[in-house]
Amino acid sequence: MANLVKVKLKIDGMHCTSCAMCIDMDLEDLPGVCNCKTSYAKAETEVEYDPEKIDLEKITETIKKSGYTAISID
Repeated sequence: MANLVKVKLKIDGMHCTSCAMCIDMDLEDLPGVCNCKTSYAKAETEVEYDPEKIDLEKITETIKKSGYTAISID
């Protein structure tokens, strides 16, 4: 089993809880993302991923394509 990486990202541009759900759905579709939880109230997301299948750049790029910005806060 691969060593999973967990990262916390600050998300800008969310307007409601539906925005958080959209980010989760987009990230969960990515191969290598094992778990994600986005909080509108905290304006952040936690993503657990397999670095052998996906990198942080692809994750933040996906969030950007969804209409938001993401900055690592770890």
